[in-house]
Amino acid sequence: MTGREEVPPPGEEVELYFSDVFAFVKEFLAPTVRRRLNGSSATWCPRWWEHPEAGARLSALWLAWEQLRLEPTLGLSTWWLHHADPHLRVLMDTDLGPFAACSPKEGGHTAYPFDTLPLEEYDPEAQPL
Repeated sequence: MTGREEVPPPGEEVELYFSDVFAFVKEFLAPTVRRRLNGSSATWCPRWWEHPEAGARLSALWLAWEQLRLEPTLGLSTWWLHHADPHLRVLMDTDLGPFAACSPKEGGHTAYPFDTLPLEEYDPEAQPL
């Protein structure tokens, strides 16, 4: 990736650099982002795709990267500051993040360590918004 790809004309479909979020994480994010993964300052799950929130956040990161890589001046800086940094802070948070019960080493995935958000049935007739 040179960072100098041409911006396509309006309405023209952009060709993706990475074929999917898995390629993006494997080929770009994992080799680029380096953190002390000690379980106290940051953590990661080697089976990130099994965490719905992580999959959603990493997909959002990938799609934002695909779009912003085409901006010739501030695109990638914008991606790091406004997309990658906030998402990575949440993902790697050892207390509240989706990987909080997992370990980056020794296949430390914990399937569904936390319950889903509690919900009650909404009745629009009894409680209109």
